[in-house]
Amino acid sequence: MFYDLILCRSLTYAQRTANALGRVGIWTRIVRTPRSISPSGCGYSVRVPRGSLPAAIKMLEQVGLPVKAAYFANGLGGYEEVEL
Repeated sequence: MFYDLILCRSLTYAQRTANALGRVGIWTRIVRTPRSISPSGCGYSVRVPRGSLPAAIKMLEQVGLPVKAAYFANGLGGYEEVEL
């Protein structure tokens, strides 16, 4: 499955992000941020379907939830950063 990740600074922000996106009909799932993109091994991300990231970022900006960083799963087990 191809998906995008929105990195959040805490579990609370991940929950707020997921709730805000869910209210506008974007499917989400809160996951631990993969070690390959978070060297400290801690943090949470919100997974969204591939293609919904631009709309998700725009909506989050409108409600005042900052996006720390965003990545997409490249299908080979890795992640590539998306320019915001």
